[in-house]
Amino acid sequence: MICKNDISNIKADIEEMSGNKQRIIVKGSLGRSKSFEKEATVQKAYPNMFIVKYDNEERNATWSYIDVLTRTVELEVFDGEKYSPFLPPAPEDMKRARATL
Repeated sequence: MICKNDISNIKADIEEMSGNKQRIIVKGSLGRSKSFEKEATVQKAYPNMFIVKYDNEERNATWSYIDVLTRTVELEVFDGEKYSPFLPPAPEDMKRARATL
């Protein structure tokens, strides 16, 4: 279940990335088994959405905090050495990982 605190926490974390050129990778689905993965930076954060600017492209994309929380779009954040997931793996993903061990 989605809690208001979850959205507030995601919003605060993304607002912190905004404007300081924090490197991220945006992953999502384009439908029909097609997906994308692009490097970007968070340009601006608003109350209900945030804007990312893709590298090597002249276009921006707008995502909502709910998109991140529901994993419609996944973010990975660069910490100076490597990219790591913005959110921990979903419980279903953790169950599948344990089953393969």
